[in-house]
Amino acid sequence: MVKHSKGNRTRSRKLLRKSPRERGSVPSLSRLMYDYQPGQKVIVKVNSSVHNGMPHRRYQGKVGTVLSKRGRAYEVKVTLGEKEKTIIIRPEHLVPFSGR
Repeated sequence: MVKHSKGNRTRSRKLLRKSPRERGSVPSLSRLMYDYQPGQKVIVKVNSSVHNGMPHRRYQGKVGTVLSKRGRAYEVKVTLGEKEKTIIIRPEHLVPFSGR
């Protein structure tokens, strides 16, 4: 029997799928060029076509706070249950939080 793989993207077929209109497209420049300030709220929205700086699938859809910039990426503090995690994410996988 073959052992079940336990990679970073296992069980993420529906989670990381793009809609038919998004498929095959590269991320827009406005999303890449957006400058996040420390303390700003962001949504983690994983872009499955960009593998660099991609967060784990457990952070998909979570709202976090930008702590600082690290090279091209950002340090984002995300609450996961009762824990607070600091993750390093590139801007392709971040969307500004509107606050409703």
